[in-house]
Amino acid sequence: MQFKQKLTPFLSYTDRAEEAAAFYVDVIPGGRMLGTVRNPQNDAVLTVEFEMAGMTFVALNAGQNWEFSPAISLALACDNQEEIDTVWQRLTADGGNEVACGWLQDKFGMSWQIVPSKLQAWLDSGDAAAIQRMFESLWQMKKLDIATLQQAFDGS
Repeated sequence: MQFKQKLTPFLSYTDRAEEAAAFYVDVIPGGRMLGTVRNPQNDAVLTVEFEMAGMTFVALNAGQNWEFSPAISLALACDNQEEIDTVWQRLTADGGNEVACGWLQDKFGMSWQIVPSKLQAWLDSGDAAAIQRMFESLWQMKKLDIATLQQAFDGS
């Protein structure tokens, strides 16, 4: 395990670190496995280092039944509706669930915000009325729809 970035998030599991890392690498664009550390006493997987969207994470088999909380989430900015739809479907499959306003929880209990990349431009526009219209539309959605949000922002 190498610490290439100053801050590295650890995601802890009882015993599903390898499964979770493989899932995330498969679902998130630009994901890749970086390495595995095994317990020298029993050869069980201890940690799995992986990358999603250019950021390194470590999945840890902590042996504890700690649960994720919505107080910590991963936000993924998607460039188009197809990417939002694909990632959303895959993260909510097999026991994940839709929450609201672009939020979901995956089958491991991790909370995600799946948002359009364009969201930041809308927020930076300085147009308070357009931002309010966009948010009023967003608050009615589970999975975000870029075209509908754009129409609300534009006032059309």
